[in-house]
Amino acid sequence: MVNSEIINDQFIVQLANENHLHLADIICNQMEESAKQRGTGIAKRSPVYIMDKMVEGKAIIATTLLGEWIGFCYVETWEHGKFVANSGLIVHPDYRKSGIAKAIKAKAFELSRKKYPEAKIIGITTSLAVMKINSDLGYEPVTLNELTNDEAFWKGCSSCVNYDILTRTNRKHCLCTGMMYDPEEAKKNEKKNPWDFLKESKLYERWMRIKQRILLRKETREARARQRQVETA
Repeated sequence: MVNSEIINDQFIVQLANENHLHLADIICNQMEESAKQRGTGIAKRSPVYIMDKMVEGKAIIATTLLGEWIGFCYVETWEHGKFVANSGLIVHPDYRKSGIAKAIKAKAFELSRKKYPEAKIIGITTSLAVMKINSDLGYEPVTLNELTNDEAFWKGCSSCVNYDILTRTNRKHCLCTGMMYDPEEAKKNEKKNPWDFLKESKLYERWMRIKQRILLRKETREARARQRQVETA
């Protein structure tokens, strides 16, 4: 059982249950709105899917003491439990930069480790803030082809505006960064110094800007070439 946690005597982060089913619609709407604002994608999920995760005990929710929704995340498994992803992290705009995202991710990580202790926990993100949270939990950056080969996982990226980059490069490159927590590697490296994200963050930020320019520039050139072919056909 993942215990609830009260932050600053105002917020409760806990395992979602049947009492939270009525919040599924607003969570889905906020996920979609957030993706639009960032100009990137997030796997679209229906309220029914979110409800199923709550009932299955595979979701973490943050609320005020009065029960108002302020954050959410759910757990998915791939390749028969070989990989686990903490997906759909979303925080209400009014409560961002309050520590809620970090608390939710920590609870989702705890839930994943308890339910699937042998699984590799994976994630993809364009957010340096999420990378920092992940690195604190023991994730390491990895290439995308080290993540699951499960087609259903990658299909979740299809709603992203950058999906064409992912498919065009045969899942080798995208604007997202892949991250992984490998329990076996964590055991081997427990006496070593963990990856220092803060030390490396400026380098990663620079690399992400370069990668974005290169990939988007190439995509623009190819789109123009296709357009010229249509016009001359």
